[in-house]
Amino acid sequence: QVQLVESGGGLVQDGGSLRLSCEVSGGTNSAFAMGWFRQAPGKEREFVAAIGRYGITTIYGDTVKGRFTISRGNAKNTAYLQMNNPKPEDTAVYYCVAQPNIATIRTANYWGQGTQVTVSS
Repeated sequence: QVQLVESGGGLVQDGGSLRLSCEVSGGTNSAFAMGWFRQAPGKEREFVAAIGRYGITTIYGDTVKGRFTISRGNAKNTAYLQMNNPKPEDTAVYYCVAQPNIATIRTANYWGQGTQVTVSS
């Protein structure tokens, strides 16, 4: 059974930095494309970023482009979201997702439990 575990959430000041981590376990030995979504109270879930199975392809949501960076770790099926210059409107629960192919990451089958990120002004 595929499981995703996020870590690294917390409180960060406006303009600071924070790094989220995600690790996939279980399932097959195949590499997954991985990504992040977020959801703020009263708002719809929003796509943040995704990275392909081999770390070559990355895609970003318009609201985070230029500020956040997604990368893969050395261990298979780990990913990071480096949040630079976060703003109060980035406050949300961040969810890690995994999917066999980045082309379908926006309808990912596998989701983590989420980690809260709060940006103070």
